[in-house]
Amino acid sequence: MTVHIKEVTNENRAEILKLQIHKRQRSFIETTEQCLKDALECKYYRPVGLYLENTLVGFAMYGFFPGEGDNGRVWLDRYFIDAKHQGQGLGTVLLNALIEQLIKEYDCPEIYLSIVEENKAACHLYKKFGFSFNGEADFNNERVMVKKI
Repeated sequence: MTVHIKEVTNENRAEILKLQIHKRQRSFIETTEQCLKDALECKYYRPVGLYLENTLVGFAMYGFFPGEGDNGRVWLDRYFIDAKHQGQGLGTVLLNALIEQLIKEYDCPEIYLSIVEENKAACHLYKKFGFSFNGEADFNNERVMVKKI
């Protein structure tokens, strides 16, 4: 299985916008349309498509935010697998690739994310990768998790 992480461009934007969040997850994460709008408004966000071989199966948005913490923070801000591709273990495979990408791209000591605590499946996935709650909450009152590299 070959994983590709590709920036959102004019060539793949329409396909990215077709990605769907599973109904039961809609209160946990924004749509790709909202994510791309947020990325236009904040230059730190990097929206990407997550591909298995040549098939788009998920979406993520991450970035380095200066002025947070001592030297800024790397945030994995949005991450989901398209509803029709869930239940196949792809969340684990793609999160692993994404973490490797963030470490390579930013050479960071930590990766941060925030999560709606009721999203038990995502909490379980992130804990499996070494993320833990750090006691903080973000501006949406979501709980912050951090992974030490």
